[in-house]
Amino acid sequence: VQLQASGGGLVQAGDSLRLSCAASGRTFSSYDMGWFRQAPGREREFVVHTSWSGGSTNYADSVKGRFTISRDNAKNTVYLQMNSLQPEDTAVYYCAVRLGYSGSYYESKQYAYWGQGTQVTVSS
Repeated sequence: VQLQASGGGLVQAGDSLRLSCAASGRTFSSYDMGWFRQAPGREREFVVHTSWSGGSTNYADSVKGRFTISRDNAKNTVYLQMNSLQPEDTAVYYCAVRLGYSGSYYESKQYAYWGQGTQVTVSS
């Protein structure tokens, strides 16, 4: 699987962005997907997870109520709508395919085929 993340940019606090993650190479619709982010000097952290159908989603507390994940399996694409962005949301955002089910959806080690990341910068 190859993942291509896009949609990042420089915005002001309170603005919105929509990230996209386009997948190719395998049956995208069979896999759970996740978004993670990594800020400078910090470890990669979980943002959101969606089941293969999109029927189940899980959000980090820090983004709950502001971010929304969705997927279009016909287009092999998962989206992350980010509203009310804050400076602390500044990070490189990565999408990934969940292949492991021995642990929790919020553990990065459960994921593989990481995209290249897209930079989100929120100014105050």
